[in-house]
Amino acid sequence: MARRRLQGLRVLLTGASSGIGFCMAKQLTRAGAEVLVTARRKDRLDRLVLQTQNHPGKLTAIEGDLTSQAHRMRLAKWCEVHWHGLDVLVNNAGAGAIGPFEQADTDRLRKVMEIDFFAPAELTRICIPLLKLGTRPAILNIGSVLAHRAVPNKSEYCAAKFALRGWAESIRVELSPLGIEVLMVSPSTTRSEFFDALVDTRLETQSRSLGSMSAERVAELALKALVRSKRDRVLSLGGNALVAMGRWFPNMTDRILAWTLKPRNDSK
Repeated sequence: MARRRLQGLRVLLTGASSGIGFCMAKQLTRAGAEVLVTARRKDRLDRLVLQTQNHPGKLTAIEGDLTSQAHRMRLAKWCEVHWHGLDVLVNNAGAGAIGPFEQADTDRLRKVMEIDFFAPAELTRICIPLLKLGTRPAILNIGSVLAHRAVPNKSEYCAAKFALRGWAESIRVELSPLGIEVLMVSPSTTRSEFFDALVDTRLETQSRSLGSMSAERVAELALKALVRSKRDRVLSLGGNALVAMGRWFPNMTDRILAWTLKPRNDSK
């Protein structure tokens, strides 16, 4: 299959105020794409507009909460009025939560699922008629290596990303006859965005010590997957190792992850 050209693409990108989305928006406009971005933080969106104003592509920003159906409808309406269709939908917006499941309040699971799963799924539903009018249309979902192998103290986040991946597999087949590709990239935790949108901050400092990729690199690899129509890609070597261990040695992986939960003696 021929590679997809970024120049001239009409792209709706969520979660663009920081991290992967912020970097991806800049890379897309630098390549000549037309991009509609959305996020809740207007000051960050204003900064993004300023940083991309001299790029070959064009960027438009609409502030709003993606968990709102009214805002999702507003985004789709903008694409219909200004573009008369849509080529690529990038479901990037997300939030994390860190801490033992037992100790979490009753709202934490619902908040994470609302942001990380229900919002992108419902936005996609609204955008399918627009994608039908697009040129070689695609839905690019930014998932996580934790959609392949769950880890402790991120149970809600893992559940949401597992749901996103399963949903993507299902609609990939449904939308295939329409010519709409459904792609997914699964980065390890990046150095910024997961901690910028925490629903619960317990164990944040401990979790920051885990290995991570830069948001710029993840955005670059995600766009490469879009260009090459890679259906489901784990982006990092460490992520692929974790997935392989979980698949072939699940009990040993459980024991290793349980060992990481044990208190460390730093008094030496």
